[in-house]
Amino acid sequence: MGKFVIRETNTGIKFDLKAANGEVIATSEVYASEDACRGGIASVRKNAPVAAIENQTVEGYEVEKHPKFEVYQDRAGEYRFRLKATNGQIIVVSEGYKAIAGCMNGIASVKKNAEDSEIVEG
Repeated sequence: MGKFVIRETNTGIKFDLKAANGEVIATSEVYASEDACRGGIASVRKNAPVAAIENQTVEGYEVEKHPKFEVYQDRAGEYRFRLKATNGQIIVVSEGYKAIAGCMNGIASVKKNAEDSEIVEG
């Protein structure tokens, strides 16, 4: 089972969703308060399991309704995803993956780990 790790940064509070092996799967934005950060975790728990996948790396991709995972390529050519909530706000983003298969595995891991991962202070 994965875990949400809440941690302080120089500019606020954020969380990482980590897989059972300790790898960071997704990272949140920086929040002003711990309550807001915990609200972000609740949003991931609610949205990730039901989110569609919109693969923006293929020509003529089908635009999905929110909530959704958007798969895209960054300027360096790496594959990334971002999870958008029902209101279209970005909840978490991934790190870069060399291959699209790795990115899709990351999405599957978020979907699997989001609902029942414990929350810990990091």
